[in-house]
Amino acid sequence: MRIRWLGWAGAEIEGEEGEHVVVDPLEDAKAVFAWLGDRAAAMPLPAIIAPRAGAVAGLVTHLHRDHADAAALRAAVSSGAPVLEPLGYGGTGGEQLAIAQADAELSDAGLNRRATAQWTSVTAGPFTLTALPAVDGTGDPQVSWLIEASGKRVLHLGDTMFHGWWWRFAERFGSPDAVLAPVNGARLTFPHRRPASPLPGAMDPEQAALAADILGAARLVPIHYGGYELRGVYEPVPDPLERVKSAASRVTAIGPGESIEV
Repeated sequence: MRIRWLGWAGAEIEGEEGEHVVVDPLEDAKAVFAWLGDRAAAMPLPAIIAPRAGAVAGLVTHLHRDHADAAALRAAVSSGAPVLEPLGYGGTGGEQLAIAQADAELSDAGLNRRATAQWTSVTAGPFTLTALPAVDGTGDPQVSWLIEASGKRVLHLGDTMFHGWWWRFAERFGSPDAVLAPVNGARLTFPHRRPASPLPGAMDPEQAALAADILGAARLVPIHYGGYELRGVYEPVPDPLERVKSAASRVTAIGPGESIEV
């Protein structure tokens, strides 16, 4: 199985016969914080790579705009291929505010969207794709994706916070050959979630290392770092890559567009 990092949280996972799935691809990095207006012009953007076409499935960890780019998914997935996303919670307009943009864009794109409950598996090509519990930093629906093929397992954690399901993951499915884990530990101060929490809204480097250790992952591939930083809105920790390398012994860092075999 081959893992190709697309930058930020995006990844392609390729099986032995060349078929692949895509997870959280991002095409328009500027759109993510466009709601800030002129303030967004000062934000550094992550380096991203366009996904390849022909994916047998698109996987979305959650409907925040940096993880659910409709144009990127439309370019990546084969015609009629499923785009799997977490089952929604419903709620008022205020509750849905952070996912409304991506939800509307995904609907307009005409994709074959399939809401997927936690612990549910779907087959696409040679892959078994399982939605596992995750915890979003602002309380929106989120899953992690376990991608299995030919006896190999890759776990993509989106931008989840640290939680207590790691032991259950390992007990049910065994240790993954690689875990793609967020490491920027961003503190979030969004206007629709006040009072703001001082805790990281995505795992920081040390939490990612601990999660990988509990999972027994053969490799930790850092994702969700580099770019997007604005004081008082979105504040990642400094030096996330160096910190996760110091905290974990099984780190395999790759650049956008680079691949590794597992």
